[in-house]
Amino acid sequence: MSRIAYINGQYVPTSSASVHIEDRGFQFGDAIYDVWSYFDGVLADYSGHLNRLKRSLGEIEMELPISEAVLHQILLRVARLNRLKDGIVYIQISRGTAPRDHAFPATFVKPTLVITAKPVSFARIEERARNGVAVVTCPDERWARCDIKSVNLLPNVLAKQAARRGGAFEAWLVDADGQVTEGTSTTAWIIDDEKRVRTRTLDRSVLPGVTRESLLRIISGVGYTLVEDAFSPADVHAAKEAFLTSATTFVMPVVSLDGKPVGDGLPGSGTMALRTAYLGSIT
Repeated sequence: MSRIAYINGQYVPTSSASVHIEDRGFQFGDAIYDVWSYFDGVLADYSGHLNRLKRSLGEIEMELPISEAVLHQILLRVARLNRLKDGIVYIQISRGTAPRDHAFPATFVKPTLVITAKPVSFARIEERARNGVAVVTCPDERWARCDIKSVNLLPNVLAKQAARRGGAFEAWLVDADGQVTEGTSTTAWIIDDEKRVRTRTLDRSVLPGVTRESLLRIISGVGYTLVEDAFSPADVHAAKEAFLTSATTFVMPVVSLDGKPVGDGLPGSGTMALRTAYLGSIT
């Protein structure tokens, strides 16, 4: 079956979908995106992703081009048209099409709204969680507004590729102070012997993860204490457990960093308890 995309009011096969060559998302990365996991008719953490989308738009002086109610219906319709049972639904909003100039268009330009969906094997993700994943570190070479979920992702792409070349699932980015900021597409966490769950506090150097936000409400109920503070690769190696979170990996155990085991090199009980609690909260 051909996949279906929504582009500016039209539902079209992805094979023939297109945007203008002078679309500002294509020319400048002047665009915002977000992603929902989709479970049998439900957009997981819907409000969290919508709120982050609107915040990111506001930070680049844009607004949703359609109402929230209409957007919700389009997201669900794209999922249905693609006969999605489990998968992801992706949205991207650019400032629109205008003659190429770095400054914003002098007059109003209609934003470009694109929504796509594709199946994802959550069974495969669950299998990966049972084994845990390897992570490597890379220098954080991104821009200074990582709190905006923009499509400017080249440093993330290069770091992710370095991870894959090294046989790892993800790269955790390390800032000039030697502290982990986050992953290329994930939030980074560790757990110590005192049952403290540690992740970097939110600032402009990290994206406010929606799965992170949901997990914050779960941690105490699983018997752990939250600590929002930066940590170094050395702290990861001294930790009992480590894990990463995202909309598509949920809570994923990290069993090695830069080729060295984290804890006993196996998915930890705390991480798996948090994973179970998180999944139970969204399905």
